Amino acid sequence: MRISLLAGMVAGLLLFSGHFSGPAWAASRIAQAGLLGDMGGDVVAQTCEVPEIRPGSVASLKAFYRAMAACADRFWAERFAQARLPYAPPEVTITTGSDSVCGEITSNGAQYCPEQRTIAIRIMRHDLRDPFRMNIAHSVAHEWGHHVQQLIGVLDAQNALFSQASDSARALLSHRLEMQAECFAGVLYSATLESIKPGIEWDDWIDAVRRADESEIHGKPRNLAFWQERGYRGGATGFCNTWTAARSKVG
Repeated sequence: MRISLLAGMVAGLLLFSGHFSGPAWAASRIAQAGLLGDMGGDVVAQTCEVPEIRPGSVASLKAFYRAMAACADRFWAERFAQARLPYAPPEVTITTGSDSVCGEITSNGAQYCPEQRTIAIRIMRHDLRDPFRMNIAHSVAHEWGHHVQQLIGVLDAQNALFSQASDSARALLSHRLEMQAECFAGVLYSATLESIKPGIEWDDWIDAVRRADESEIHGKPRNLAFWQERGYRGGATGFCNTWTAARSKVG
C-alpha cells in the first residue's frame, strides 16, 4: 500500500488562517502543497459499484454520477484519514438545466463551486445521446480534484496570487491548478479504474486526451495528458506538484 497520499502536506497550508503576507508567501505555500514525501509502495485497488448507462436515460446518468461520487468520496476520505487530516465531501448537484449554486454551468458539463464546496453537474445532450463512460466519469474525478485542492488550501493560495498577477501569469496559474486536478484524477484512477469499466484502454484514453482541443483555462492537451498519466502511474498525490514544474510542462 502506498504511503499516505497526503503525508507530505504542510500543516500551515492545511490550516489556513485566511491571512496572507503577499504573493511570495502564497507562492511558497502553493509550492509546499506540491505534496512532498516518499510515495513508494503498491497501489491498492478499490472496487466501485458504478452502473451501466442507458442511452437517453436521465435516471441512469444520474445513478452513474452518484456512484462515481461515492467512489471518489471513499477514495479521498481514506487517503485523508491515513494522513490524519480532516476531510469533508463536497455537495454534488445534478441537473439537466444550466443553473447551479455558483452560477451558470459551462458547456463542459461540470464545475466546482469553492465557496459552496459543491460539484455542480449538468447532464449534456451528447452524453444522453452517446454516453462515453470514461468521459462522464472524468467530469467527477477532475472536479473532485478541485475539492481536494480546496481542502488542502491550494485554491486559497492560488487566489491570493491570481488577484495580483498579470494576465500571462494568471493564465499559467490557471494551468497549474487545472493540471494538478488532472493529476489528482489520475491518482483516483490508479485504484479504481478497473471497476469503473471505462470502456476504453488507458493508453487510448490518454492518447485521446493528448489529441483534444486546447483550452485557454486548462492549457495544452499534451500537458493535461502528461499530468493525468503521472498521477495514474504514480498512484499518489506526491507526483502532482504542478506548482514547481517547468513552464513547458504546464503551459
